[in-house]
Amino acid sequence: MPQTGEGWNYIMAKFVYRMQSILNIKEKMEEQAKQAFAAANHQLTVEEQRLQRLSQRRIQYLAEGAVLRQQLLDPLRLQENAAALDYIKEAIIEQRIRVRKAEEAVERARQILQEYMIERKTHEQLREAAFEEFKKELAKEESKEVDELVSYTYGQRRR
Repeated sequence: MPQTGEGWNYIMAKFVYRMQSILNIKEKMEEQAKQAFAAANHQLTVEEQRLQRLSQRRIQYLAEGAVLRQQLLDPLRLQENAAALDYIKEAIIEQRIRVRKAEEAVERARQILQEYMIERKTHEQLREAAFEEFKKELAKEESKEVDELVSYTYGQRRR
């Protein structure tokens, strides 16, 4: 150890986690999974809104059909209303399928995100454990150096 005028100058050892690159990759993968989850969630919201609009149109067609049946019977308008109702029912069925698929996509994205979060946390715990071991080794070295210094100083005084 180099000596200065005021005492010993300790050069701090730098902690280097040997699997830092893996941790960095895990963090990037988790971030991508978060983005995919957000996109899947957004798509689910869009599909649910479409389903809601279709359901509202169905209610409008039902109301319009009720009004048409109370007025003077117009077979053409009643037939158009019935066709529109049939069309909207089919559209609602198809939209429910899209919503279900979007929900499944959200669930898959959530599971993937959860896996990446667990992997990242595991690597962070490994890094923390390695850092604790590093600190113990550093303290051990420091203690050894202090013991050597005390022994040397004590030996110098005895001479």
